[in-house]
Amino acid sequence: MKRRPTIIDVAFKAGVSKSTVSLVLQNSPSVKEETRKQVREAMAEIGYVYNRSAANMRKSNAGLVGLVINDLRNPFFSEFATSLQMALAASGYATVVANTDENAELQLQVVSSMIEHGVSALVICSAYDDMGRSFDAIARAGIPALQMLRCVDDRIEDFPFAAPDYKKGSRIATQHLVDTGARNIAFVGGIEGRAVAEERKQGYFEVLNENGMTPVVLPGRASRDFGRSAAKALLHDNPDVDAAICFNDLVALGLLHGCYEVGRKVGESFRIVGFDDIEEAAQSFPAITSVKCDIGAIGQATARTVIDWLEEGKKPSAETRSPVSLSVRASSAAESK
Repeated sequence: MKRRPTIIDVAFKAGVSKSTVSLVLQNSPSVKEETRKQVREAMAEIGYVYNRSAANMRKSNAGLVGLVINDLRNPFFSEFATSLQMALAASGYATVVANTDENAELQLQVVSSMIEHGVSALVICSAYDDMGRSFDAIARAGIPALQMLRCVDDRIEDFPFAAPDYKKGSRIATQHLVDTGARNIAFVGGIEGRAVAEERKQGYFEVLNENGMTPVVLPGRASRDFGRSAAKALLHDNPDVDAAICFNDLVALGLLHGCYEVGRKVGESFRIVGFDDIEEAAQSFPAITSVKCDIGAIGQATARTVIDWLEEGKKPSAETRSPVSLSVRASSAAESK
């Protein structure tokens, strides 16, 4: 007896993923009309008949969201992942989480696997150097996908991007240091040429230019180790630098440690401002001033965006920037002029 065609047969015939066929069968508005037509034609060609009652029994598998994170060891990204997952769970969605450890090959592997396992949507904090391969796979699958915190693919009309206003954050951080009397301000950390690093430096450059000050940039990994080594490098190569804006709080924490080792008193002779405002920044000694991105709120907002896209067909704007503020603490506590 001839085998009855399955949803997998339809997907193979149409050249799309199983999850895309499922979305077509559910009349999801997230599927492009061209893809929908392609799937319907494949169904007709192979004689596939949709068993709606059986599909309803499998409904518990719907609403699965894939979350791909570039570095879960970084508290900034882990807080985002936690807040997003909890918000999705509160609305009945399950989350599959993968850490790529900044590995583009691994990212492609986990994205492809999530698509094969039928995720309804993807949220990606992308690794660099992916060369668009992960997003090509998502485009073929025809499922909704958001780029979060980093924009690595220019197709933001297809894969909308959301992040804090990094440029404004560095502007208010730099202006704060100028207002507290700093006259030689360095920017420490961040890999040159990468979008987030360049954005976080942009506001710094603008404020220094407005005040006739010369920039001092020490590019490097966004890590404690680099921040610690930067303290020694600044003292040796740029002893006149009296303040630093760090690419993120991990660099700031390392710089704080390094300053202790070389005998620079943070908050008085040397001021430090971090970026992201992770919990540890407020708990260090002295507590670190940091640009607050409110990453927990961003996670919750992302969950709402995904749900609205899946359930109501409300595709988000191509680019969304969330507000930032400055949490002022002892690491930059000199009196304002």
